[in-house]
Amino acid sequence: MQNWSDPRTTTAANPAVSVGVPRAARDAGLRSYMLSVYNYMASGVLLTGIVALLFASSGMAAQVLQTPLRWVIIFAPLAFVMAMSFGLNRMKTSTLQALYWAFAVVMGLSMSSIFLVYTGTSIATTFFAVAAAFAGLSLWGYTTKRDLSGFGTFLIMGVVGLLVASLLNLWLQSSAMQLAISAIGVLLFAGLTAYDTQKIKSMYAYVAGSDMMGKVVIMGALNLYLDFINMFTFLLQFLGDRR
Repeated sequence: MQNWSDPRTTTAANPAVSVGVPRAARDAGLRSYMLSVYNYMASGVLLTGIVALLFASSGMAAQVLQTPLRWVIIFAPLAFVMAMSFGLNRMKTSTLQALYWAFAVVMGLSMSSIFLVYTGTSIATTFFAVAAAFAGLSLWGYTTKRDLSGFGTFLIMGVVGLLVASLLNLWLQSSAMQLAISAIGVLLFAGLTAYDTQKIKSMYAYVAGSDMMGKVVIMGALNLYLDFINMFTFLLQFLGDRR
C-alpha cells in the first residue's frame, strides 16, 4: 500500500542517520518508532471492532446492508486507502491521521456483517488466534536477520491472484474454491505481516528526525492493520461457525 520504495532494495546514501549517534540512542529511537506504529495499528483495529459491534447490535447493519448503500460501505475503505497512499507526499501528517481514523470507522461499518453471519464465540476465538499469530509473525519479522524483501513481489502477486480468484468465485459460487481462497489468504497475509514489519523497521533509518517520520508511522500502521484484518477475515471464513 505504501508509495515509498523499499530501503532494502536501494543503494542510496542515507542522509537521515548521523554517524555520531550512539547505538543506544538509535535503538531507543527505533523502539519508540515501532511502538508508535503498533499503537496506531492496535487502536485502529479496536476502533473498527467497536464500530462493527455497535452497528450490528443496533440493528442498523441488517437494514442498511440490504440496500444499495451497502456498496458505498463496502468500497469506502478502499477509497480511503487509495487516498492515503497516493496523497502521502502532499498531505500533512494531521490530515493523514484523520484519514486513518476515518478509515478505521468505515471499516467497522463494512465488517459489521460478520456479526450477522458468524457466532460471537467463533468471532472471538478467531480474533484471539489471529492476534497471537500476528504478534509472533511480526516479532519474527522484526528480529530476523534474514532479508525478506525478496518475498515481497511474490506475496503481492499472490494477493492479486487471490483477488482475481475471489471475483471469479462470486460467479462460480464454489464452496471448495472459497475454502481454498481462505486458506491461501491466511498464509499470504501471514507472510505479509513479517515482510511489512521488517520493511517498516528498515524505513526508520531513512526517516528518523525528518518530517516524513509521522507519515511513515501512520502508513506502517495502515499496512499492519490491513495484514491483521485480512488474516482475521480469511481465517474466519475458513473456520468460523455460521449462525
